[in-house]
Amino acid sequence: MFPSALKNHLEERFSLRITSAEALSGGDINEVYLLKTNSDYFVVKLNAVNKFPDMFEKESAGLKALRDTETIDIPEVLSYGDFEAHTYLIMAYRKEGAKQPDFWEGFGTQLADLHQHSNARFGFEADNYYGSLPQYNDYCDSAHAFYIEQRLKPQFKLARDNGYEFKHLDAFYKQLESLIPDEKPALLHGDLWSGNYLTNSKGEPCLVDPAVAYGPREMDLAMMRLFGGFDPLLFQAYDAAFSLEPAWKDRIKLWQLYYILGHVNLFGGHYYAQAKTIIAFYS
Repeated sequence: MFPSALKNHLEERFSLRITSAEALSGGDINEVYLLKTNSDYFVVKLNAVNKFPDMFEKESAGLKALRDTETIDIPEVLSYGDFEAHTYLIMAYRKEGAKQPDFWEGFGTQLADLHQHSNARFGFEADNYYGSLPQYNDYCDSAHAFYIEQRLKPQFKLARDNGYEFKHLDAFYKQLESLIPDEKPALLHGDLWSGNYLTNSKGEPCLVDPAVAYGPREMDLAMMRLFGGFDPLLFQAYDAAFSLEPAWKDRIKLWQLYYILGHVNLFGGHYYAQAKTIIAFYS
């Protein structure tokens, strides 16, 4: 149930009247509500302020970076803040609709346009989160250095702290220097699985819940293939708009390793064996 004290706070702060608050599905980390007000609909995400005190500030920065490219639909962040025990993020609501006939081709082209927004170095203006896990974004000069230092090493350290052992990592890291292509940094969504896009009322893709950084663009494509849910037409349209490096499919599991390690640290189980298999394959 939406906290009544927070409801009163939001009504006073934003000079509106909330007429209903409906819980939405899909909030694995946060509580998510659809607020109906006297003027419009809004989506509000809630969490405990002492659990992830800066999560919504980081998410807001990521959504703004994506939205500023004007390449793909991203909900506008209206505000974020803390009230008593809660931290919250308020976003514009996207009513869902049916996919346009060319939905997947358009999605691929828009994602390619997004990835062509680059930066001088790999990284981001601040650290943020991949799910509930800290994600580090110190700037690096190469794709392999960014992937090793800011993505893999922190996850391996956390895994070791959680009791999961990985051997011969130095040799594995050395291999990555020659395996990872030398491309410009791309603005990444960072957590692009099928649960983090929706079809808006125009029948076009809309992205939510990012883990943004300027990184190797194949990371987004690999994440999209980890759990499925994306039509092959998307990848064909992407490649037509922004040609991928040769043998990119051979590196899919290499990029997926980061996300699988995140699942090792969150869930353990078979993800541990899956991560070790990937390391052995590329070593």
